Order: sequence, then structure tokens, then C-alpha cells
Amino acid sequence: MSQSEIKLPSRARVVVVGGGIIGCSVAYHLAHMGWKDVVLLERDRLTSGTTWHAAGLIVTFGSTSETSTEMRKYTRDLYTRLEAETGQDTGFKPVGFIEVACDPDRLEEYRRVSAFNRYCGINVHEISPQQVKDLFPLARVDDILAGFYVKEDGRADPVGVTMALAKGARQLGVTLIENVPVTGFTTHRGAVTGVRTAHGDIECEYVVNCGGMWARQLGAKVGVNIPLQSAEHYYLITERIKELSPTWPVLEDPGSHGYFREEVGGLMVGLFEPICAPWNVGGVPEDFSFGEIQPDWERMGPYVEKAMHRVPISMEVGVKKFFCGPESFTPDLQPIVGEAPELKNFFVAAGLNSIGIITGGGMGRVIAHWIIHGRPDVDITGMNIDRLHTYQSNPEYRRTRTVESLGMVYQCHYPTRSMETARGAKQSPFHDRLAARGAYFRDVSGWEGADWYEPTGKPDPGPLSWGRQRWFPYWQAEHRAAREGVILMDMSFMSKFRVEGRDAGRLLDHISANNVDGAAGQITYTQWLDEAGKLQADLTVTKLDDERYWVVGSDTVHRHIEAWMKRQFGDAHAFVSDVTSGYAQINIQGPRSRELMQSLTTADMSNAAFPFRAAREIDIGFARVFCIRITYLGELGYELYIPTEQAMHVYDRLVTAGSHVGLVHAGLKTLASCRMEKGYRDYGHDIDNTDSVLEAGLGFAVDLKKPHGFLGKEAVLAQKAKGPLTKKLLQILVKDPEPMMFHAEVVKRNGTPAGYIRAASYGHTLGGAVGLAMIEAGQPLDQKWIEAGTWEVEIAGKTYPAIASLKPLYDPENKQVKA
Repeated sequence: MSQSEIKLPSRARVVVVGGGIIGCSVAYHLAHMGWKDVVLLERDRLTSGTTWHAAGLIVTFGSTSETSTEMRKYTRDLYTRLEAETGQDTGFKPVGFIEVACDPDRLEEYRRVSAFNRYCGINVHEISPQQVKDLFPLARVDDILAGFYVKEDGRADPVGVTMALAKGARQLGVTLIENVPVTGFTTHRGAVTGVRTAHGDIECEYVVNCGGMWARQLGAKVGVNIPLQSAEHYYLITERIKELSPTWPVLEDPGSHGYFREEVGGLMVGLFEPICAPWNVGGVPEDFSFGEIQPDWERMGPYVEKAMHRVPISMEVGVKKFFCGPESFTPDLQPIVGEAPELKNFFVAAGLNSIGIITGGGMGRVIAHWIIHGRPDVDITGMNIDRLHTYQSNPEYRRTRTVESLGMVYQCHYPTRSMETARGAKQSPFHDRLAARGAYFRDVSGWEGADWYEPTGKPDPGPLSWGRQRWFPYWQAEHRAAREGVILMDMSFMSKFRVEGRDAGRLLDHISANNVDGAAGQITYTQWLDEAGKLQADLTVTKLDDERYWVVGSDTVHRHIEAWMKRQFGDAHAFVSDVTSGYAQINIQGPRSRELMQSLTTADMSNAAFPFRAAREIDIGFARVFCIRITYLGELGYELYIPTEQAMHVYDRLVTAGSHVGLVHAGLKTLASCRMEKGYRDYGHDIDNTDSVLEAGLGFAVDLKKPHGFLGKEAVLAQKAKGPLTKKLLQILVKDPEPMMFHAEVVKRNGTPAGYIRAASYGHTLGGAVGLAMIEAGQPLDQKWIEAGTWEVEIAGKTYPAIASLKPLYDPENKQVKA
């Protein structure tokens, strides 16, 4: 069709921007779910961005995210049936997949991953080096410790899959139009209303930005933050190797930076080098189609050689093609998905970090369901677009972080690993003081968060590990200080909002499950729910007076809770101000915290005068400090919110006075271990948007008797009316003190998998690894059912006896362990 012949519809219900694998999948699934008034616009031709040069690996193994794993499974199953539905060949061949481990740490990682993947229904088997050799005879296996084999995985043709999705969408009534670049968007009162093109505008209710490596630039046209960045991505194809069979499985060896599969008679050697090269930081050219980048042989030579050593014959034949093409990557290597916090009904599905083909089918289904039903049906907390911040779109940030992010694909995914590039973007006022005291900092949503302290003042984390690292004793000492003495913890990264206006109390009470509009000068722990009664936030609201409130959430939900408030408030007289940067936060926690606080202020800090949940302004030295008596560690404690300009003054006073009561600086490892012993929840880690407030064990924070109700109340009542719950969040303690739990360890009852650990730490007081797991009983889940079972946890291929409990195993009131 010539440019002059292009005719656009004047309106559509949904406009999908981008005709790669993700865009075509979104359009296909919208139509399959009944929404057929959909237009897909592609700036050039379908697949012309990055889809056309993808390697087409269809791999379900490897993720410890239930959402990602389920999307991979769905995608593989979809690709197997698309040809029968559409008549278009997808090129899917279930030749199998093998991941090899050549060092003990990768072996432990893959054993942990494989147990979780089996729980999710993936048929993965650990195999010997000889079995790897039998399946891929040209591989060198002398240094391999084990392989992990999924017979049903394999490879597909990315173009064929995309064309099949496009054909299926067309058959269902979707309009797909090529050679129409989107030049902008129309909006009204904070919502998207249409798209602009050189051929005219299309009015619509929803837009889905599936622009791939152009998604950031498209979002910028309408003020939507999408901080992804293109990088050079390589693969090599050798000349024909007669011994190589197309029926052999895909072989992946992250330790050698490479993956291997047959391609037109030769061997494809794909690469994820540890240090990559960003491409076109200033912006991807609008006319870049089916494009290649000039390969950098000098930079890539050592990586290519290391990878080819896994299949030695590849070094004996010629190179048919050394390909370099762009792929987009995100700051944390998670996709960018969901409704933009800046613009209602503007959805994004981009930044797939080289797993677009693997997850394309599942991603399209998730987005389509989200749009049609108004909420996702999977946990999206780790990939929601609103987790990201605007500074991450800065050119220097993108250039710096992307160097590391591509290489993280093939790094050993140690649970304590923190990104090392683009650091120092956010520092609390106390940063230098904490550094001088030996703080080891990690990336906390862009903040420098003190994780633990080295007593010598010079933190040395030592080698990464799945076991106890060299700083374990320091963490243990900090934990003990929190339980027995008093600690100081920098929590300035917490998201802080002032909400004001004559409607502020009424609206905050409406979106809160608990009663947050009671007495002034009091903090309330509450959840925010959607209409289905599912969790949207887990936070605190403090009433200052009838028209002023203080809302505090974790670092990861900063933009999420801000957008949630603003959209729920609408045009009412309620105004949200982000004051995170205006106030530093210090938490003083532990049995001796009142003693320390009373020595610093003229305010009466006695239990009678300053009871639990009290919130008021106090004096410390020359400063006025907003002090709240609350705890997230399970001990007596206070949160101090200090105007940034007076933060150092208050810190110095605390440290000086603290020398008389044994004040200890404690890091975020102690926060994790203490809160986990007490069973305190953390949204986005052990509870998420798929959980009801009752399943999460938070019914105590729900006020069903509030006179005006709350958002989600009907769903909560409906669940209660159904009778006893069959699914609940339980605390799990490993009896053996040696193994460590982190995430995704499978929990068994009477030898049968019943759930998995969502988040964990080490309970120094309890004497073992402790975590929270959502357990499905298949019958009423009560204490009797728990006690009638034998509980175990599978950790890296070994099974350990465990204790399961509905109630916290640590009781600070009696200083006793209930295990």
C-alpha cells in the first residue's frame, strides 16, 4: 500500500503502537478476549525493529518469578497451537533446552531454580555431564558439573510467530496498518484520548505503547517515563558443520557468556557479555528498520573465543555471519509493563531485556486482561512501570547502567548482589557519616542504603555466596542489638507524602481498609485495596489534624501510591505532595530506645504520655522532629522525620547521647531479619496485588464497621461469607541453622509441595532461616491442619525439616521464641 493510499479509521477502542512480537500479541489477545475494535499501527513493517533478528529461544527454565515462569509456559503452549489456528508456520521446534553449570555457585543457583520451576509445572531434570554430551555431542563437557534439561523447550521463528499472531488478530477483526509512524498523542484531563499520525488522528480509549527500543521516545512525547536503553547485542553463525543436527537441544552456558543452537546447518553462538556497549543513547533513529550495527570485533573477540570453547569445532570452521543488532534493556533487568502513572489509560509493554520472544505470548495476554478487566490477574509488582523514576531516563544514567544490565542476564544471580553502575544517584543526608562508620551500601530504588556495618570502618563484602558471607557475624551483632539494646537505622529512602485539604480525611479513609480518620496525632497501619479486594498498598497513614495527613510507604511503591491517591481523589479538595526529599528518616529501635529518646528531648516519652501509635512533634537540640512510636522490627521503637536541613544536627545528637546506652548502627539486613521473625509483611516481596487482605493475614487491620465503608469492602465481605480460607500466608522456619533461604524455596507438607517462600531472611533470634510462604491447603487452613502435617523446605536439592505457623514465631512481649 502506498503512502497516499493509507486510510486510518477515525476511532478505535484500543490503539496498539508497534508491530513487533509484543504489539501483535497484545492485539491478538485483546481480540481473543472479545475486544475487536483494535487498531495496530506499525511505523514501518511488522518485526522491523528488533523482533526480526531475535534468536527465537523458547525456554521456560530459569526464572524464580512465578509471573515470568507462567508467562513463559503460556507462550510455549501458545506457539505450539498457533499454526493450527492461523495456518501460519511459527517455526516452533521442541528440540529441548540444556543449561549447564560449571562452578559450584551456579550449580546451587540452578538447583534452587529447578525446584521452583518444577513446582510451577516445568519438567526440568538435572543431568550428568555425560548426558549433556549425549544430547549435544559436539559440546566440551570436561568442566561441567551438571546440566538442567527441559525436553519440551526449544526454538521458534520470531518472524513466523509474529506473523501468526498478526494473522490471528486480523482473522478476529483487528486492523493492522503498516508504514504509519505515531507522531504524538492527544490527552484530556490526565487521560489519553488518541494518537496522532501524518495520516490523521485516531480517537481511542486506550493506547498500548509496544514500541520496543523506541518506547522511551514515544513515551516522552506525552510525558511518560520509560527508562529503557538500546545496547549492542551479538550472535555469530558459523559455516556449515556436517556433524551438527537441527534436532539437538539449545545449549546455554552462562559461565562462558554464550548459548548455542543449530542455524541453517551452522552453529549459532549467541552472546551476553558482562560489559556491554550502549547504542544511540541520544535516541534510536526513526528510520532504523531491519537494521544492523557494525560489529566491534576488537571488543567482542575475547568473549566470542570463550564462548566458542564450549563447542570446539566452531573454531575450526569459518564464520558465516557476525551479527550485531540493538536490543533494549531496563535499569533493573525487569520489563516495563502497565498503566503509566502520568497518564490514565496509556499502557506500556516494553523493555523485555532479550526475552520478548520467550514471554511474548504471555505478556500479550497479561496486558489484554489488565486493560479489559481494569486490573492484572498476575503479580506485576516487580515489573510495573510505576516502580521506575524519571532520573533513570537521564542520558548519563542510561548510558552508565546499561553497560552492566545486559551482562546481568548471564551473571550468577546471587541474592545479595547489587547493581554497581549508576550509583550515588540518591544519598541521605547521613551518607558520609554512615560511610565513616563502615556502612556497606546497596542500591535501594536508587538510594544508597546501608545494608550492614563493618566494625573496622572499612567494609569488605568478600566474595558473593549462597551461604553465610564474611559479614554474617556483623549482621548477627546488629540484630542482637535491636533485640536487646538500641539501634539507629537510616530509613530516609521511605516514600513520604503530605496529603492536605478538606476532603483529604474522607478520601484517605475511603481508600484505606482500616480507619485512618480517627483521632489526630495517631498513626494507623492499613492496606489499600482495589474493587476486587486485592492488595494495592501496605502502608501507614498518620492524622495530623482534620485537614493534614502523613502517608508513608516503602521505597518500591513510591510512584505507585502517589498515582493511586491522585486518581482516587480526582477533583476533590485533597492535594498530594511528595515530601520524601524534604525529610530525612531515622528509626530508633530496641528495648532501650525510650531511654535514649528521653535523654534528648523535653517531651515526656513515658508509655502513658507517648503510647504506641502516638505521633507528635518533639524537640531534639535545635530541631523540631516529627516522632512516631511504631515498629517494623518487633521491638519498642520510634520513627523520626527530620527536616533535611536539620538532619545532621539531630543525627549527631543521637550518636552522642547514644554512647551512654550502647547505641549500635544497624543496616537493612537487620531490618529484614527482625521483621521476618515477627512476620511483618512487605508489599511487592511477600504480598502482592494477587492476594486478598484476608489471605495475607492482615484482617486485623481491616475495619468492616467504618460507617462509610472502604474501597474493596464488598469483596472482603464476599470472601468472608464463603467460609474458612484455604490459602493463607504462613511463617516458615527451617530447623537446621545452616541453610539460607532467600526466595522461591519450595515448601512441602507431608512430602507434597504446598507453596513457596516469597521472601526470607535469617532469624538470628529464632536460630534459622525464616520466611513467609503463601500456602494452598485445598481445605480450610487452620492451626489444626498445620499441626497435623510434617513440614519441610527444599533448598538447593536438599530437604530440611521446618516449622509452619500462622502466628509470629517471635514474641517481643515475652522475649520468647515460639518455635
